[in-house]
Amino acid sequence: MSLWTSLEPASATVEPGSSTRVRLRVRNTGDVVDEYRFEPVGDLAPWTVAEPAVLRLYPGTTGTVELTFSPPRTPDATAGPNPYAVRITPTEHPDAVTVPEGNLTILPFTEMRAELVPTTVAGRFRGRPRLAVDNLGNTKLTTSMSGEDTGDHLSYEIRPGNAQIEPGRAQFVDLTLRPKRIIWFGSKEQHPFKVAVQRAGVSPEAVDGTYVQRGFLPRWLATFLGILLALVLAFVMFWFAHKPNVTTRAEEQMEQVGSSLAPSPSAQPSLPAQPSAPAESPAAQPQPSQSQNDGGGGGGGGEPKESKPPVEAAATALHRKVKEDPDAPHICYRLRFEGGKWSKPVCENTLGAFDRTGPPITGMNIAASSVDGISAQAHVTDPSGTPKWLPWTPVRDNQDIYIGAGGDYPPFMIGLNITVGKFEICHVAHFHVTNSRGDLVCDKARPESLFIGTNDNSKSIDGMFLYIKYV
Repeated sequence: MSLWTSLEPASATVEPGSSTRVRLRVRNTGDVVDEYRFEPVGDLAPWTVAEPAVLRLYPGTTGTVELTFSPPRTPDATAGPNPYAVRITPTEHPDAVTVPEGNLTILPFTEMRAELVPTTVAGRFRGRPRLAVDNLGNTKLTTSMSGEDTGDHLSYEIRPGNAQIEPGRAQFVDLTLRPKRIIWFGSKEQHPFKVAVQRAGVSPEAVDGTYVQRGFLPRWLATFLGILLALVLAFVMFWFAHKPNVTTRAEEQMEQVGSSLAPSPSAQPSLPAQPSAPAESPAAQPQPSQSQNDGGGGGGGGEPKESKPPVEAAATALHRKVKEDPDAPHICYRLRFEGGKWSKPVCENTLGAFDRTGPPITGMNIAASSVDGISAQAHVTDPSGTPKWLPWTPVRDNQDIYIGAGGDYPPFMIGLNITVGKFEICHVAHFHVTNSRGDLVCDKARPESLFIGTNDNSKSIDGMFLYIKYV
C-alpha cells in the first residue's frame, strides 16, 4: 500500500439544513509521483462534496481534501449516526483502492403539517371531514387530536385519537361532527371549529374548519304548513258552529212508487217459474307442473349450481354512499392491479390503496354523483419509451367509467386526466418505483382538468386517493 489516510475528526455532527466539514489527509508513501481521485460513497454520498476531487502528490508529500456534508432538512436525512466513506483511486495503481470510513451524526428535527380535507363540511345531523397529518421531520412523530368550537355547539368523535407517524409518512384521521341542537326549521348556520394536534413538549397546532348545519325543513315549507294548519282549524270550527240541517223524502217517495205498482184484487197471481237445473261445469283440470333441470340428459334432477357473488363496481358503492348522505356530491373508485386483480371500491374520505407498495395499476373504475358528468383519460406506458394518452371517456352522473389499457399486464398507468362538470376534484397519487406519494392537488370544474401522475415512462402508480371538494 503506497497511501496513508487520516480523517480529522473521524466523527462529526450536523444539523439538517446546514453543513459541516471533515478534513481528509492523504500521504504518498510510494516512490513515484501519483494522482489520486476522491469519490464519496454510501448513503450520504448525494450530500457530500470532496474538494479537490483530484490530488497529485510527490513521494513522501501530504495533501488535504475537504469533505463538506450538507444533509437537507427533509425526512430523507435520517436522524442518528450515519456511516460514510470516500473511495480513493490512484492513477498509477488503479487496483490499489483505499476507502477510509467515518461517522456523521445527523441531529433530529420535528416538523408537522396538518390539513382538513375538506375544510368545510355540510349536513343536517353530522359532518365527516378528514384530518391529514404529515410528518415532515426525520424522527417518529407522536400526536393526539381534540376538537373545540366557540359556543360549544358541536360534539366530536375522532378516530384514532392518537397516532404515531413515521418520517416522511402521512396519517389520515376520521372526524365525525354532530350538532348538539337540531335546526328543525329555518336557514343554515355556520359553526367554525378547530382541531388541535398536540405534540409532546410544544404548543398544539390548531387546524381551522367550518361545519355548515342545514335546517331539517326549509323556511318556506314551515310557513306553508302553518298556513295549511290554520285553514284546517278554521274549516273545522266553521263546520261544527254551522252544522246544516239535512232532511230526506226518500221514504215518502218509495211509498208512492209502491202504491202505484201494487196489483188489483181481481188479478190472478202468476206462478213463479221453475228454475232450470244449472249446467254442470267441467271440473278444472290441474295444470301440470314443469320440472326444472340443469339441461343434462336423464330424468333425475341435478344438484343446484353455486353462483359466484357479483363483482361490486364503483357505481354500486356510489349508490350506497348517496343513500347515506344525499345532500353532497360523492366519488367512488376501484383500481385494477398488475395480474388483473381489482381492489374493493372506496369512496372519498376512505384511504383505500393509498400508502402502499404493491403492484402497479393497469386500469381504474370511477363513478361520481351530483357533479354534472365526469370524464377521464389514462396515461399509460409504451415500449417505445414515450408514454401515450388513451382517448377521453365521458359518462353521466351515477354511471361507471373504465379507463386504462386492456389486459391484466403492461402497459401500466403512470397518470390520468380527469374533469367534472361542477365543484372541484382533488387527488393524491402514490408512485410504485419510488414508493412515494405526491402532493394534494385540486382543480376546478370544466373546462379545466386535473392531471394526476407523471410523464416519466418508468414511474407507474400503485395507489390513488380522490375526493370532490364542493363547499
